[in-house]
Amino acid sequence: MADLTNELLVQSLQEKFGDQVFDIQEPYGLVTVTTTREHIIPMLQALYDDEFLKFQFLTTMCGIHYPDNKGKELGVVYLVHSFTHNVRLRIKIFFSEDDAVVPTATNLYQTANWMERETWDFYGIRFEGHPNLNRILNVDEMEAFPMRKEFPLEDQTREDKINTFFGR
Repeated sequence: MADLTNELLVQSLQEKFGDQVFDIQEPYGLVTVTTTREHIIPMLQALYDDEFLKFQFLTTMCGIHYPDNKGKELGVVYLVHSFTHNVRLRIKIFFSEDDAVVPTATNLYQTANWMERETWDFYGIRFEGHPNLNRILNVDEMEAFPMRKEFPLEDQTREDKINTFFGR
C-alpha cells in the first residue's frame, strides 16, 4: 500500500470533489481545505468510505467566529484522521450568523455528538438532525453564546487591575 502524502491527498480531493473544495492550504504541513455546508456531510462520508483514504475518525470539531467576515461570520472546523496512513485533514465551512445551521455528523461519527453540543452551547450553531442538541456546559436558561466575539474579554468596570502590570 502506498503512503498517503499531502500531494496525493490534495490530488485525490480535487479528483473526487472538484470545485467543492477550495482554498487549499498546508499550514505546518496539515492539508486544510474549505467547502460548503451543503457538501460537508457528503464529503466526510466519501472520505470515510474511501478504501484507500479511510478518514474514519473525527479527531475534533469546533466552531469559529470572525465577526468582521461579513456573510461568513461563523464556521465549523472538522479535523479527520486516517489511522491507516496516520494523516489528518482539516476541513472548514463558513456561513452567516443569521443562518447558523449545519447538518449533523452524528450519523457518521459518534464522537460528533458532544462536539456539536459544545459548538451549539458556545457559538449558537444549530446542527440539524442532532439527536440531543442542548447545552452541555452552560446553564439551559442562558440566552447568549459566550465564545462569540461580541463580549469583551475583561470586565471593563474592574478597578483592581493596574494596566502597567498587564503590559498596557
